[in-house]
This record gives sequence, C-alpha cells and structure tokens, in this order.
Amino acid sequence: MMRARSLVTLMIALTACALPALVPPSFALDDPSEKLSDPVQEKRAEAIGAQLRCLVCQNESIEDSSAELARDLRHVVRQRVAAGESDPQIMAWMTQRYGEFIRLRPGLSAATLLLWAMPALALMAGLVAAALMMRRRALPAGMGETLNAAEQRRLAQLLREGEDSQ
Repeated sequence: MMRARSLVTLMIALTACALPALVPPSFALDDPSEKLSDPVQEKRAEAIGAQLRCLVCQNESIEDSSAELARDLRHVVRQRVAAGESDPQIMAWMTQRYGEFIRLRPGLSAATLLLWAMPALALMAGLVAAALMMRRRALPAGMGETLNAAEQRRLAQLLREGEDSQ
C-alpha cells in the first residue's frame, strides 16, 4: 500500500515537471501596439532586444520577458530604432544607462577576459598544487642530506642492535 502511494506521488511529481514542456511558449511581444509599423525596423528592434538582458528576469532577453521593465525597455529600443539610430548606438546607450550587465553577450574587456580565463587559471593552479604534493610525497624525508660522523655511528649501532635481536 505504501509503495503504491509512493508511485502515485512520483507520477504526479513527474507530470507536474513535464507539463510546462507541453505548453507552447508565450511570447512577451503579443501586444500589436508595441510593434513598429515598418517590418524592417521591427526586425531590427527584435534583434537588438534579443541581445539585451531583462533586468528583472536576468536569464531572458527583453524580447522574451513579460516583465513590465522589459516592456518599457522594448519600447525604448523601438523608439530609438524609429528615430534612425544605428544598432551600435542603441546598444551603447543601453550599456551606458544600465551597465554592461544588460548585455546578454558582454563585450571583451579586461574584466570579462579575466572572468572567462578564471576556470583555466584555477585548473592550472590545481594541477601545479597536485604536482607539488605528489613530488613531495615521492621524495623520502631528508633525501639529499648527508649524515655527520656521530649520526653515522648511531645508525650503525641501531642496525647492529636490530640484527642481534633477530
């Protein structure tokens, strides 16, 4: 009886997880009043919006987001496209106003280069640390050191005592 309940609970949980995959995506830009009348300008605005991060959702572009701020940003992009600004000008304005974070694919700078290089640097540091640890373990303690005369006599005495006791 308990196993049947667990199975039913599991099936309900799996169904709940799979349900969103069955629902077709709803696009944020369903309102025709948001769209530009010129299809070429609208395509440009959509392409620019696809490169800009929704500051509320953070993992969606402003074109895919239904947040109110994303709607406002789409409106700003469309105003600037209609005013005749170029794509780089619009992106530069958005970046200046909201920071580099608004770009889904930030430009290459010293900070982003360091960010992208960090995993490789961490891997190299780990490999160097592992190599040093293995090297230390491979060397016997005191290797390369010579014994002075008193230490050599003591060692010989200990070895003789060991042989005598066997």
